Amino acid sequence: MFGYRVPAPDEAMLISGGRRGLGGAPFRVVTGHGKFVLPVFRKTRFLTLSMCEAEVTETCVTRQGISLHVRAVIAFKVGNDTESIINAGQRFLSDQEQMSVLTGRIFAGHLRSIIGSMTVEEIVTERQKLAAEVLDTSKIEMAKIGLIVDSLQIQSIDDGDTGYIEAMSAPHKAAIQRQAQIAQAQATQASVEAEQVAARNQAEYARQTAIVKAEYSAEVDRAQAQAAQAGPLAQAHAQQEVLAAQTELAERAAKLRQQQLVAEIVKPAEAEAERIRVLAIAEAERMKIQAAAAASYDRVALDRMLIDQLPLIVKEAAGGLAGANVNVLNGADGLGEIAAGLVAQGLTILDSVRQNLNGQNSDSSAEKVKGLLELQGFSGTSGKDTDEGEREDGPGNAR
Repeated sequence: MFGYRVPAPDEAMLISGGRRGLGGAPFRVVTGHGKFVLPVFRKTRFLTLSMCEAEVTETCVTRQGISLHVRAVIAFKVGNDTESIINAGQRFLSDQEQMSVLTGRIFAGHLRSIIGSMTVEEIVTERQKLAAEVLDTSKIEMAKIGLIVDSLQIQSIDDGDTGYIEAMSAPHKAAIQRQAQIAQAQATQASVEAEQVAARNQAEYARQTAIVKAEYSAEVDRAQAQAAQAGPLAQAHAQQEVLAAQTELAERAAKLRQQQLVAEIVKPAEAEAERIRVLAIAEAERMKIQAAAAASYDRVALDRMLIDQLPLIVKEAAGGLAGANVNVLNGADGLGEIAAGLVAQGLTILDSVRQNLNGQNSDSSAEKVKGLLELQGFSGTSGKDTDEGEREDGPGNAR
């Protein structure tokens, strides 16, 4: 719209004419919004609020009397408040480039003043302290002209040809060089050790590789040897199995032949021997039975014959008493005792004959009986000889 003006974001619009501004200022300040300005009756000017830069290169003398060439850079701008804008507008609105020139001069003066109170060592080692002190001393003056400083940086400090700074740094350089040499030596030693370790590792790896290769080669050789021997071994195993089968077959055949021989020869022979033994036992038993029967028959015949001869034996025994002079003291009882004694003697003879016949085998039982009777003193036919003999003994030798 005609007559409506709007300042840029980094500008302040100054409107002069008509009503006065804040605090009796000759103009009004508008920032951040537009304003309707009557043409002809009002005049509008713009003041930059952007960042500006001023460079200072100054030769300063330290407290030690050593000249230093100092180079610094100042970053500044117009303050955002209305008072700072009014102060800066009144001073720099017609020539805004003068803000950098004036700022550089202000800081140069304060820089010389501050450096003059410090030593070279402090300036070199405490640059931030130097910058802070310069800012503090210049802050009031900068505020009066509507400017504020954002930063102050000391770019370089040089003592020219005096060599003071270099001499000051010599011990540090030597220490640094010594440390550098030590570090280099340590690095070299570490490098050598690393190389040695690497060489050992490589040697160990080579040894391990050689061992693995040798083991692999030996395994391959063993496998090849086993493969080469597999055929003969298999053939030998097959032959061994065939021989084992043949041996087993031969053993079975031998066992079968042995069983056949046992069945054909041994068993029949054993059967024949058993038959002969049984026949022999039967024959012996038969003969024993026959012998027992014969002996029994002989005993029966002997008993019968003895029984038949018993009267004769008693008679013969009694005949010995015929001519004897026997005195009987107790009458009939005494005679009975004598007769009983004769009978008992006959029975004793009969038992003796039987016992002798049981332990002997002879062809004739009659002959045995006859011999026994003769042993007992009986003839078995007549008692004449005996009687005669007894008579010869005399009447007084009665038995």
